[in-house]
Amino acid sequence: MSDLKQRFEQAQQDVVSLAERPDNPTLLKLYSFYKQATEGDVSGEKPGMFDLVAKKKYEAWSGLQGMSSDEAMEGYVAEVERLLNEE
Repeated sequence: MSDLKQRFEQAQQDVVSLAERPDNPTLLKLYSFYKQATEGDVSGEKPGMFDLVAKKKYEAWSGLQGMSSDEAMEGYVAEVERLLNEE
């Protein structure tokens, strides 16, 4: 397993053990990095305007269109490290 993959998996474990729940913009950023890293570019239809949570998630993920899996993993790890340093 690559070093990046190990750091990504460790960051996934670390994020659930944070003392405080991150704010919504940070959660969206983590979500979009995770989805881009694990599934690639956004797929499926954009949710309707009445499903606000799904719409925000879709928009955050689609904002990373074209980003490589490795870049997304790096972004996720960096964001989790930032959160850990703020504790």
